[in-house]
Amino acid sequence: MNVTLITGGSDGIGAEMARQLAARHQGGIALVLAGRSRDKLDAVAAQCSALGAQVLTVAMEMADEAQCRDLVARTVATFGRIDTLVNNAGIAAQALFEQVSAQDLHWYEDLMKVNLWGSVWCTHAALPHVKASRGRIVAVSSLSGLLGVPGRTAYAATKFAMTGFFEALRAELKPSGVSVTIAYPGVVTTNIRVRGYNAEGRPLGDSGLKEDDAMSVEECARLIVDGMERRQRDIVMTARGKIGRFLKLVAPSVVDDMALAALKDEARPR
Repeated sequence: MNVTLITGGSDGIGAEMARQLAARHQGGIALVLAGRSRDKLDAVAAQCSALGAQVLTVAMEMADEAQCRDLVARTVATFGRIDTLVNNAGIAAQALFEQVSAQDLHWYEDLMKVNLWGSVWCTHAALPHVKASRGRIVAVSSLSGLLGVPGRTAYAATKFAMTGFFEALRAELKPSGVSVTIAYPGVVTTNIRVRGYNAEGRPLGDSGLKEDDAMSVEECARLIVDGMERRQRDIVMTARGKIGRFLKLVAPSVVDDMALAALKDEARPR
C-alpha cells in the first residue's frame, strides 16, 4: 500500500492531486490530507474513499512546528510508513513593497512560516520514513520561485527559499534513492490566487495577475502527479515559464519586462 501525505489537501491543487491519485491507484493507495478546514478535508476524503483509497484527514495549522511533526507521527502511527510527501500548503500575497507599512511588514514572516517553514518541518519529520521506503518528496513551488514577479516580493521570497532548500536537499538525498521533485505552477484557477495577503495583511480578494490563460487545477495536478511518479526533477508547466527561465540567463532585462506585463494595469508600479 502506497502512503502519500499531502499538505494543503483540503482545496485546490492538493485536493485535486488526491482525487487523481485515488482514481489512478484504485484501492492501492492510502492518502493523508492535511489542511485548515475540517469540513473541506472531509469532503475531499469522501470523494477519495469512493474511489477506493484509504484516507486520514488532519485539520491543522502549517505555521506551527509541533502540529507539522504531529502530522507525520499520526501518518506513521496509522499506516506504518510514508512513501511520498507532497509539500503543497501555501498562502499567496500581492502587494508592492513600498505600499507595505512598517507595522504591516510582519505578515511577510507569517507567509514564510507557512510556505517555507511548514515544508521544512514536515520534511524533516518525514525524512527517515521516506528514506526507509526510498520514496519521493514533492515541493509545490511557483513560477515566482524561479522568476521575481512585481508585487510578489513576499510570495517570491518564500518560493525562492523553497526552491533553494529542496534543490540542496535533492543533492543530499541522491545516494539514498529518494527523489525530490519541484513543481513550478503559473497562474492556476484555484482560490490561492485570491486568498492571502494584501499590503495591509488583509484578505487579498484579487490576484493582481492577468488570468486569461490560467491553467485549470485539473491540468496542474495531473502534471505534478505525472512528474512525481516519474521522479522528475523539475516541473515547469508553461511555455512562458520555460522561456523566462532561459531568458533569465541570457537576457534578464527582458524577463523583467515580461514580469511587469503579467500584471493587471491597476497592480503595476507607478
